[in-house]
Amino acid sequence: MKAEAYYPGSKNNSQALHYLKRFQPQNDEVKHIRVLLYGPVGVGKSSFINSVNNVFQERMTQKALTSSTTADKSFTKKYKTYTIKREGSVNYPFVFNDIMGLEDGDGRGVRADDLKLALMGHVKEGYTFNPISSLSHDDLYYNSSPSISDRVHVLVCIYDANASQMKSSVLQKMKEIREAASELGIPQLAILSHIDEACGETEKNLRNVCNSKHLIKKMGDFSSSLGIPMNCILPVKNYSEEIQLNQDVDTLILSALRLIIDFGDDYAAKLKP
Repeated sequence: MKAEAYYPGSKNNSQALHYLKRFQPQNDEVKHIRVLLYGPVGVGKSSFINSVNNVFQERMTQKALTSSTTADKSFTKKYKTYTIKREGSVNYPFVFNDIMGLEDGDGRGVRADDLKLALMGHVKEGYTFNPISSLSHDDLYYNSSPSISDRVHVLVCIYDANASQMKSSVLQKMKEIREAASELGIPQLAILSHIDEACGETEKNLRNVCNSKHLIKKMGDFSSSLGIPMNCILPVKNYSEEIQLNQDVDTLILSALRLIIDFGDDYAAKLKP
């Protein structure tokens, strides 16, 4: 396996950032590429949004609120869209939707049915997820006529590289969501987070990610469980304990983001109003 498969090199940071800063959707009818993040509780969905924002703002930020104390319950409760601000009052043409985490068992965490509605653009901003019942068609937060910009253009699963074996009920929910996205033709990728905590080699130096047998096995196991190809599983370390930007952290974030945006843009290019 080539080293650049997972660590393209920090010298490419400026090139990737330049590409993303100049990015415009191919489809003129699409205002922004919508990225929906999902996964179990505490895997780093909100932290990934913050990490992306850090890179673009060139400083530490906390755009999406996170918690280090919610081990088994989701900190995120509402459907919220996060934009990335560029110079002036304009935002970059890609947005992220953070959702309630998937929890083990029935009646806990975000419901797969709500995620399926979100994929089609039927969930309005501010909807509070209810683990007991799904969003109904007569609810004020149900969008009956979603635009192509309301729809999700790329689905990204985030999973903790340091987590133990995934609970069967959580895995089943993830498979349901993947199947719904596949029926809609929505491209899917995965982010393997917390890679520094899962492996001593990457804890010492993030550039060792391509040489870590432990991480590559973890990615292979995850690929087999969920069916996401290995080249669509992206190892990332989110900003968590740092107080300053780190070039190696940025490298993995930018590499993942560029692929996510390109996949979403190719899908959005085929959509018609």
